[in-house]
Parts: sequence; structure tokens; C-alpha cells
Amino acid sequence: MVDIILIVLPVFLVIGLGFILRGTGLVDGPFLTRLNRLVYYVPLPIMFFYKIAQSDFSVSFNPRLLFSTVAAVLAVCLLSYLYGGIRNHEPTSRGAFSQSCFRGNLVYVGLPLIYSAYGEEGFAVAGILIGFITPLVNFLSILVLLRPQQRGEHQVRVSFWIHQIVLNPLIVASLLGIIWSIFSIPIPLVLAETFEIISGMALPLALLVIGASFSLAELRGDMMVTTLATGVKLIMVPSLTALLLFLTGVTGMEFGVGILLTAAPAASAGYILAQQLKSDGELASSIIMVSTMVSVLSYTIYLYVLKMAGF
Repeated sequence: MVDIILIVLPVFLVIGLGFILRGTGLVDGPFLTRLNRLVYYVPLPIMFFYKIAQSDFSVSFNPRLLFSTVAAVLAVCLLSYLYGGIRNHEPTSRGAFSQSCFRGNLVYVGLPLIYSAYGEEGFAVAGILIGFITPLVNFLSILVLLRPQQRGEHQVRVSFWIHQIVLNPLIVASLLGIIWSIFSIPIPLVLAETFEIISGMALPLALLVIGASFSLAELRGDMMVTTLATGVKLIMVPSLTALLLFLTGVTGMEFGVGILLTAAPAASAGYILAQQLKSDGELASSIIMVSTMVSVLSYTIYLYVLKMAGF
């Protein structure tokens, strides 16, 4: 249990530090916006490329792991969207609810936990996995947010799809890293040392951004729906993933990576996308905050179970 606490607590303490910094005024809204863009476009993509490029693709990529995680995401996306229709959720709320059920904060929360638990090897497996999952999740998010509304002003231009999927810096960096890894292309020593330094600041800054983004005053969404979405994201998705991983014969560290990745709380990017597509931003924000706070407990439980199972 001490080992598990040493994995989970430091990650969430850095998130808490971000929240405190925002409260003291050292980090304000405009600065946070710029910092978020900086982290998203520079250190995180460089870290993704560098860590994946250094890995052995034939060892780090497991198609059964990819199939299991993708299948779980697709199933929860469909079920949550249908549930919103059965419960007659408002069109704007239906998409926000569904997106929050399957879109996890893979990079800002999932990766730091996996890195703490499994080190460089686990990070490489997770990074390659994220490179394949992110385009799918972005596409599904846009789909569930737009579909319930179906009004002319919500038509999305091709450029928007390109920006969200094709030009996503994390997707591009992951794919480039995969190419480097497959062909074993060497990275010059000077660049490798530079990438190492930049990579070292990526995850801490990402965690600070998450914490600084929190505001208790923004807990204004439907709390019943928020609680349900939190339960689906933190319990149903990783449980379904675990079942699929077991059925497909995935074991060991890769099993743990699949669980920790799909157990990530709702993604902060979901709030921005919900606002852009005129969906229920307040509900999305509430789910992100509640699921992130509860994930302290859920991650502790999952890591304990994984450790007891030898994963």
C-alpha cells in the first residue's frame, strides 16, 4: 500500500499545487490559457515523439491491447449515447454526458500514473496506444456532441475536423515516433539530450494546468448526471476493458497499462470542445472536476488490485 500511495499521491499533489497557485493569484486565467497551449503544443508532443521513438515498436505495440481498449471505448460511447436518448436528456446535455463517459484525460492524468507505476516501458506502450486511440476519441466526441442538435449553425467545416484529428500535435508526434521506432532511426545525441530536458518538464506542467483549471464555483451542472457519468468513466470503462483484456489474453504490465489508461477521469479537452460545439459546457466541466477528484480513490484501488494480481 505504501508503494501505491507513492505512485498516486505525488501525481495528485502536483494537481493540488496547481489549484493552490490559481487561488493565490500566481496563475490567472490568461496565463493559464497560454500555459495550456504551450504544454499542448511543445513539451507534450516532444515527449511523445522522443519516448516512443526510443522504444522497440515490435515490443511496445500489442494489437490485442489496442483492440480491447478501442472496443471498450466504442461500447461505452454507444451505450451512453443511447442512455441519454432513453432518459430524454436535453440535446446539449446528451452529447456532453456521452463524451464525458468515454473520453478520458489520457495524457494529463493517465500517462503520469502509468509512468510512475511502470516507468519508461509502460510509458512507451501507453504512448503508442494513445496515438491510435486519440483520433477515434476525437471523432466520436464531435459526433455525439453534434448529433443530438442537428441544426444548421452547428455544421462543422472540414478544417475543424482536420484540426481536431489530422493536425492534433499529440497524434502527429505519436505517429512520427512510431515511424522512428519501426525503422530504428537514430536521434542525434544533441537532440536526444534536448528532448530529454523538455520531456522532463512536460508531465509536471500538464498536472499543474489540470489543477489550476479547477474552480469549485463551476460545479453547476446536473449533479445526478455528473455522478452517473463519473461512475461510468471510472468504473464501467476500466471494468469492461479488464474483461476484454482477459478474454484476449493480455497479461502483465500491458494489462495494467490498459486499465490505468481507461480509468483516467473525464478529459479537460472535452469542456473546450463542448463549448465550441455549443453543447452543455457546465455539465462537462462538473464531470471533469468530480471524476478527477474521485479518481484519487479509484486509481488507488486499481493499483492495489493490479499489484495483488501480480500486474
